[in-house]
Amino acid sequence: MKQPNHNLSDKEKVELYHQVVEYALETTIIHSNQKVLYINEPGAKFLKANQNDLIGANVVDVFTEKYRDYIVERIRKGTEERTVSELVETTIYRADGTTVDVELFCHPVMYGELEAIQSTIRDLTPQREAEAELEKMMRDVGTPIVPVHDGIAVIPLIGDLNEVRTEELIEIIPEKIQGYDLDYLIIDLSGIYNIDEVAVQFIYRIDEIMQLLGLTLIFTGFRPELARKSIEASLSNGTLRTMSNVKKALYQLVK
Repeated sequence: MKQPNHNLSDKEKVELYHQVVEYALETTIIHSNQKVLYINEPGAKFLKANQNDLIGANVVDVFTEKYRDYIVERIRKGTEERTVSELVETTIYRADGTTVDVELFCHPVMYGELEAIQSTIRDLTPQREAEAELEKMMRDVGTPIVPVHDGIAVIPLIGDLNEVRTEELIEIIPEKIQGYDLDYLIIDLSGIYNIDEVAVQFIYRIDEIMQLLGLTLIFTGFRPELARKSIEASLSNGTLRTMSNVKKALYQLVK
């Protein structure tokens, strides 16, 4: 029986290596002295470039300026110490100028007789999109709309009204009330922690939006400090409708 020949030439080793990584789904780049020696076809497509055009290019150039010094040091350490680098997140350029967040893993390899570095790049876009969708679902759950009577619903707000959250609420609340035939919407502020300008601006903005949508907005749970700052702000020509608590608001609306 013929025994397999393990004495492959350097050229044969390189060709065999190409066959292994060419069909990998993730971007695989082999580089030495920062020059690209090889990139698989899926990687070239991900970078939106021609596979042959990337050979000989400086691998550092693919990374955005923010990360280049770090990448240079990472390559130096991997080359000199021949150690496996930790998994990191970074941002790269594609040939069309767009950027994308990626996960980068590097380790030393022999490319024929040449000591080189293999960098594997994984697109984080699907992960980021999934995280954003999960955050949106959590925000939706955290901003419940509670129908309490025909044409009346309550939204209890709890926590901090920072700039990010108020922008989310400005978007979420009009969307959520679309499924209800409402005449009145009660927003209860008794669970809000911060009493500052951001909270005041939100109150006036959401009140104006509800007016444009044909709903009457009633605020409950106003604290004295929030009431004072609302008056001082004078952000609207209209008058806010307020009641001390949800129970009294409902009594006035359904009696």
